[in-house]
Amino acid sequence: MIGFDEALRARLSANLEAHERRRLPLGDRRHAAVALVVVDSDSERDDVEPVPEGAVDMAEVPGGPVGEDGRRFDGRMVGVAGGASFLLCRRSLGMRRHAGQWALPGGRLDDGEEPIDAALRELDEELGLALSPDAVVGWLDDYVTRSGFVISPVVLWGGGDPDLVPDPDEVFAAYRIGLHALRDSNPRLIEIPESERPVLQMPLGNDLIHAPTGAILLQFQRVALLGRAGERVDHVEEPVFAWR
Repeated sequence: MIGFDEALRARLSANLEAHERRRLPLGDRRHAAVALVVVDSDSERDDVEPVPEGAVDMAEVPGGPVGEDGRRFDGRMVGVAGGASFLLCRRSLGMRRHAGQWALPGGRLDDGEEPIDAALRELDEELGLALSPDAVVGWLDDYVTRSGFVISPVVLWGGGDPDLVPDPDEVFAAYRIGLHALRDSNPRLIEIPESERPVLQMPLGNDLIHAPTGAILLQFQRVALLGRAGERVDHVEEPVFAWR
């Protein structure tokens, strides 16, 4: 596990500062912001998955639910809590779009709003976690989605072990994913006929996190955790079911 302490915050901040962040023009796209929030977690208390086995349909997963090593993915997030972690949401099962999918807290910018303000507002609205701009650790590259957004990801220090109150209209459950699990995750790249770029999947727990969330997590892994400044993720694709 990775300890949650000020040394970690300083290391993440230095690694992100060394990375030349890419900001992208909006053009005719809409602007959104997401928060990658670093908190502490307990490996037993926080290893909770309210989704029962067999409830997640993996039929649409590009490449299938079985890895090259024979590992079978069932869509559940288990065995990843403990130590320094980040917050990941499973969207409400009743949402009109992207129901049950994985996402970082965040959403569209309001008129006249800056990305940091939108990320902090959405974090408070979705998870009941109120942070200030002083919590900013650094930024990752803007990411362009197939659905017409430019996403600006900000890394925030969540202040230890905060109480979370997920909004049931938007969030089915909030998970604390150990940074050690993300650090040790090896991305899957799946070729699809619809694109020249491979679909990215980040294995975490018993599921595969697709781009755009997976792309943001991959860059956080490479740049913030591993110190590989300058690594980009604009070469990876989203699954076709996320294009709409």
